Amino acid sequence: MRRRRSAALLPATLLLAAGLAGCSGDAGPARRAAPPVESPKATAPAPRAPDGSAPGEPFAVGVRQLKLNRDGDRPLPVTVWYPARGAAGGAAERPAAPAAGRFPVVMFSHGLGGRPDDYATLLTRWAAAGFVVAAPAFPHTARGTDGNVLDVLNQPADVSYALTKVLALDATAGDPLRGRLATERVAAAGHSAGGVTTIGLFTAGRDDRLDAGVVFAGTALGVGTAFAGAAAPQLFVHGEADEVVAYAAGRAAYDKVPWPKAMLSLPKGDHGRALLTDGAALRVVSDTTVEFLRWTLYGDAAARRRLPTDAARGGLATLDDHL
Repeated sequence: MRRRRSAALLPATLLLAAGLAGCSGDAGPARRAAPPVESPKATAPAPRAPDGSAPGEPFAVGVRQLKLNRDGDRPLPVTVWYPARGAAGGAAERPAAPAAGRFPVVMFSHGLGGRPDDYATLLTRWAAAGFVVAAPAFPHTARGTDGNVLDVLNQPADVSYALTKVLALDATAGDPLRGRLATERVAAAGHSAGGVTTIGLFTAGRDDRLDAGVVFAGTALGVGTAFAGAAAPQLFVHGEADEVVAYAAGRAAYDKVPWPKAMLSLPKGDHGRALLTDGAALRVVSDTTVEFLRWTLYGDAAARRRLPTDAARGGLATLDDHL
């Protein structure tokens, strides 16, 4: 695995700070995207998940905490949601025994001033669909820290470190997740500053273990748009009324992706409420992201075919589909 560079050029860091400072405050009006440009060509073929079927019935969801620390000075407490034994929809024991089977892993990165639990509604739906979701709280951008937005540039390496530790649980004697992780099927996802982090994992800090990405309200400021390595399908989700990260900025990053990709646009969506509030918009986002992950990580062709229908549900979103 290639490690990301530890610093960026000063102009890029200044732009990043300006672009994400509004994650915890007011920002100017969002701009609409320019017409889409032709995507660059992929430089390597996509490693395709073997044909398979994702679980057809939802699981109960268990939750556990990992206490990690990268290099001794970057504490990274990680919340892990996973498919558990028991009745789906019920309150699983915390921590509950994992369900039988091997489940793909999704690393999730929170936004500036956020915490993993802020996204629990969405992330538990992913876990109920058959994914192990691991979400670190970052040492300088989580709520209750110093809020140093420039530290986002260090977060791709944090996620890669946490991913190594999570995958190691599959072979750790006595760990509840031993033998339960599909270690060769991994995706990264993130919101806002976590979206920057996620893009960084496919550009400047490419982690070759990643098979797919989901970027919520993200931009490529600071981490660049030179997508590298083997092709990894990407799903971008962005509100057209985003008051923090302009829709045009997310669209510009999406246009640079040289791989199979799709962009879910919410005409009335702002920067985050569709992810944080259980409502119709979150259900569209949840359904679409679950089907995307089922297709990319389980090789489930039926999930791929369901994507347009789910995206268009209720007229709340449109899907630009190049998958």
